[in-house]
Amino acid sequence: MRHAKTTWTNIRRSPYQAFAAILIMMLTFLVISFFTFLIGGSSKIVNYFESKPQVTAFFKNEAKQSDINTLENDLQSTGKVASVKFVSKDEALKIYREQNKNDPLLLDLVTADILPASLEISSLKIEDLSSISDTLKKSPIIQEVVFQKDVVSTLTSWTSAIRKIGIALIVLLSLVSIFIMVTIIGIKISQKKEDIEIMRLIGATNWYIRWPFIFEGMFYGIIGAIFGWLISSLALWYATPFLASFLRGIPVLPVSPVVILELLAVELVLAAFLGAFSSFLAVLRYLK
Repeated sequence: MRHAKTTWTNIRRSPYQAFAAILIMMLTFLVISFFTFLIGGSSKIVNYFESKPQVTAFFKNEAKQSDINTLENDLQSTGKVASVKFVSKDEALKIYREQNKNDPLLLDLVTADILPASLEISSLKIEDLSSISDTLKKSPIIQEVVFQKDVVSTLTSWTSAIRKIGIALIVLLSLVSIFIMVTIIGIKISQKKEDIEIMRLIGATNWYIRWPFIFEGMFYGIIGAIFGWLISSLALWYATPFLASFLRGIPVLPVSPVVILELLAVELVLAAFLGAFSSFLAVLRYLK
């Protein structure tokens, strides 16, 4: 209780330094929250496309069912395929009629014999789509392979880049936060040197002197994390209608409140550790 009172007194006596410490922590956890939402959303988008038929292979008219079954088994044995769906000529006609039900002229011109049978393949990993497509193209019973290679490659590249940039920024801002926190706590220790000497003369231990500064760092970290999380969560809530419309059909939004609260809990633990660690470095350096 006494440590908490001393901590609050230290914070109240230097409001500008406290504001600077909270601000840098807020920016750090704002970036952490932002990139957590961004990385989580991009991962869901990738998983969505991985769950959909990503490669469609159209068979030649002379393809036999036994050869088709053999090709399906070969694809399954690669360990790269999540699902393989055979679409017969009759099923292709049903799909065609559903897609063009508002245009009677197109329906009259097309019969099941004209449409080719096909395989719709989903991969376990998007990176495996190229090799699956190459395997299908080598088959003598395949007439055409439809594979949106550029779209898939771009999506994978962007997701990887977002993760790398996010991790780099989080590490950089964490290091900056530690440096600034060490400086701020060090200044506070320097300003209280006479008080610290008096406390030592009356028998106070080093840890008794250190704890208020460590609690102060934890306070800055926790308050900064709450504000950073709150701003990013409000921004996500405000942008959800627009993003949901933009990502129509992709189940990314809205983000579950449980996930958002779990993120807050993780950030609070991380903030307390970051603040305590920064203060501990400061007292080791300035409190001899």
